[in-house]
Amino acid sequence: MASTATAPTPAKGHPKGLYLLFTTEMWERMSYYGMRALLVLYMVGATDKGGFGWSQSKALQIFGIYTGLVYATPVIGGFLADRYLGQRLSVTLGGILMMLGQFVLAMPGNSEALFFGGLGLLVVGNGFFKPNISTMVGGLYAPGDARRDGAFTIFYIGINVGAFLASAVCGTLGEKFGWGWGFGSAGVGMALGVLVFLAFGKRLLGDVGLAPKPVERKVGAAAAPKVALSRQEKDRVIVILVLALFVVFFWAAFEQAGGLMNLYTDAKVDRGVFGFEVPTTWFQAVNPLFIMLLGPIFAEMWTGMGRKGKDPSIPAKMAMGLLLVSFGFVFMLGASKQTETAGKAALMWVVAAYFFHTAGELCLSPVGLSMVTKLAPTRYASLLMGVWFIANAVANYLAGLIGGYAEKLGEFNLFMAITVATAVAGAVLLGLAPVLKRMMHGADATTPVAQPTSSEASPGLSPSA
Repeated sequence: MASTATAPTPAKGHPKGLYLLFTTEMWERMSYYGMRALLVLYMVGATDKGGFGWSQSKALQIFGIYTGLVYATPVIGGFLADRYLGQRLSVTLGGILMMLGQFVLAMPGNSEALFFGGLGLLVVGNGFFKPNISTMVGGLYAPGDARRDGAFTIFYIGINVGAFLASAVCGTLGEKFGWGWGFGSAGVGMALGVLVFLAFGKRLLGDVGLAPKPVERKVGAAAAPKVALSRQEKDRVIVILVLALFVVFFWAAFEQAGGLMNLYTDAKVDRGVFGFEVPTTWFQAVNPLFIMLLGPIFAEMWTGMGRKGKDPSIPAKMAMGLLLVSFGFVFMLGASKQTETAGKAALMWVVAAYFFHTAGELCLSPVGLSMVTKLAPTRYASLLMGVWFIANAVANYLAGLIGGYAEKLGEFNLFMAITVATAVAGAVLLGLAPVLKRMMHGADATTPVAQPTSSEASPGLSPSA
């Protein structure tokens, strides 16, 4: 298993390693979201303008398969990091593969072989990168450290700074100057992320994320079949799996932003502002912009409620996320009704939907990442982070399938189905929240607690795993 010893941290503020991981993730997310903003538009784009000219349903199906695989491969990448490579080497390898994938997509010629080859490199690279950089954030903090949830909120803001840059840079270049320019700029962003990580990783991360020593791998492999999970560990893993099920509902709805909502905005929204037509890809920057604005507010809100002993449980926060994303789709219902009567929907309907989707995301996503690092047994830290991303994999695949039904059902009926499904899921999870909180056995406590036994330690925190 990978070494998960903690790096020295100051009494106040956050360790410098957090900001290195923030920066590395920022550039990687610029790369990913830059490609995401362009992908479906590229696939349905006219062939005389460099696109493939595919149907909307085919493009969304491919989009769903691709994004699903992106979030499925972290299980393998997490396992390899825990057992052999360590998180740090895995992040470097993943970043290099993703950089190459973007450059392959940028090659001229409109070749399907290059297109799918580039996507394949991105899928494999993300499998190494995604679970391991998140696990290292948790590895910077000791058990019960109240800064951990705040650290993941800071880290999450980094994700969305990258997503904002993606729309502003990659989206604009792709739409205005050619698809290759957009994909190429995403590759440059990933290259910058790898260089920053390699330049400062050794100095700022200490021994967090290093590969296990050969003797540790041998002993761990020999002992693994004999290790029993304690009752607390079993309950905590069950909580991860149950919450992952509900997360599927959230992301299947939320990820319409890159597919159906992207195409809907392109074709059926009046994007004119004072005589200027806003590029479609710029709408992908609305969510990260709201994250940057609302993230500090949410972080302070949770901290303030915690000081008063009123901080909602993790399952309750995630239920709020589902209810908020449901409410956001109410505005898409308004947009689709206006489209039926006026031909084009007002821009503010879509912006309002993104606002509530973002609020829901802040209740669910950074909280979920932090939760996994608290609940997962140390020896399976990156593996269970990968399992957590399986929920995203399933959700992204379903998002593509669901979005494709818009051509048959119409946008209004599809948005209504999404609204109802996420509202019901949120209500059910809210009802289950007290039970799930008990099954966490105090792992979400933000005050120092007694050191757990080696079989019960939180991931990324034990001096030796």
